[in-house]
Amino acid sequence: MKTLIRNAQAVVTVDAEDRVLHNANILIEDRVIRYIGTEPQPADQVIDASHCFVYPGLINTHHHLYQTFTRNLPQVQKMELFPWLVTLYEIWRGLDEDCIYDSSLIGIGELMRYGCTTCMDHHYVFPRTGSEHFIDQQFRAADTLGVRFHATRGSMSRGKSDGGLPPDDLVQDVDTILSDSERLVKKFHDTTPFSMHQVALAPCSPFSVTTQLLKDSAVLARQLGVRLHTHLCETIDEENFTLQAVGMRPLEYMESCGWVGPDVWYAHGIHFNDEELKLLARTGTGVAHCPVSNMKLASGVCRVPDMLKLGVPIGLAVDGSASNDCSNLMAEIRAAYLLHRLHASANAPTGYDLLKMATMGSARLLGREKEIGSLEVGKAADLFMIDVDIPDLVGAKKDPACLLGTVGYSRPAKMVMVNGKVVVEDGRLLGIDEEAVRVHASGLVDAMLKKAE
Repeated sequence: MKTLIRNAQAVVTVDAEDRVLHNANILIEDRVIRYIGTEPQPADQVIDASHCFVYPGLINTHHHLYQTFTRNLPQVQKMELFPWLVTLYEIWRGLDEDCIYDSSLIGIGELMRYGCTTCMDHHYVFPRTGSEHFIDQQFRAADTLGVRFHATRGSMSRGKSDGGLPPDDLVQDVDTILSDSERLVKKFHDTTPFSMHQVALAPCSPFSVTTQLLKDSAVLARQLGVRLHTHLCETIDEENFTLQAVGMRPLEYMESCGWVGPDVWYAHGIHFNDEELKLLARTGTGVAHCPVSNMKLASGVCRVPDMLKLGVPIGLAVDGSASNDCSNLMAEIRAAYLLHRLHASANAPTGYDLLKMATMGSARLLGREKEIGSLEVGKAADLFMIDVDIPDLVGAKKDPACLLGTVGYSRPAKMVMVNGKVVVEDGRLLGIDEEAVRVHASGLVDAMLKKAE
């Protein structure tokens, strides 16, 4: 079937020429973009975009969906990362498969309503019992909603008794972690063009896993042909931890474990020095920028202007729902724009630079820049439309490419399409009964919090 998105006020392509097309059409067939331009095209289905701007689907490169159930908790509002984690681990002990499935529906659903078409998640909390199929449940939720999903098999192997932060009953041994990692890759990782499922390996952080797990994960990931991900250089506490534990700064430590290269991306990446940034650029090692989380946990300001200047691969991410309190990547673009304007003034990235970071930049981190991240003939039909003929945007439509950064957009998308299929229409998810999911998920939240009392 051929679908035509007709007469968009603007199509922001994010292609190599940074083209913005006006009064343009997009023809989609077999989940792929076949035409973009102003000429009329025959189609079986027509979507009127005359009131809209059209953008490539946003790509989230770091998240913790399970944290959706622990947002806005008063006891952690003034904490920084280490005490924040220690406090919340006591609640996360109560996670079960129902919590994982419903929190994924809620978190991914919010991402999708605000223009996200590819979601990556980093799950690393596995209670001793009942957690064997947590990531399987995430894929089930993603398929229900129709999002393109990248799961990472996270892990923790260094508990409190071994000098780490998590309780001992939330850590796993290396053999269990590696065995399940291989299982998930074989079951879900799909390398065919436009695949909806991929997997990466993601030990949680330098302070929650052993050196052996880091080294073994790097070897296994490369044997299996998948990517590597972890938190790095998020806080000074982390830097002090690695200096004390192994006598190295975090990036030096990760390099010694085989964790640099174009198949590796880190979350946060705040506290790199000049030489470390050059190493990232030289090796093609990427960074997922999480501005709202970095601000909320008072972790610091990522050196995004310097990274862009050096050519460090960089994408955008919302991070965990409990360290952001929402899953809105569109809002993250504006937060990043304002943060860096304040911090770097004229050297800050533009609104369009941040859009590119959330699309093509993020696609590069996931190794999928040839398939997604821009609106071009031959790429997947992953896109979203926003209604711009609204009072909120009077006087704000002169620069569609920068709009999401400079002005922002506070409403859900008019339409979201993933792989050629409409999954959000007029701000509502088409794959679920939103009210039924809300009611059920709210009950699970109450039960989990009560269990932790």
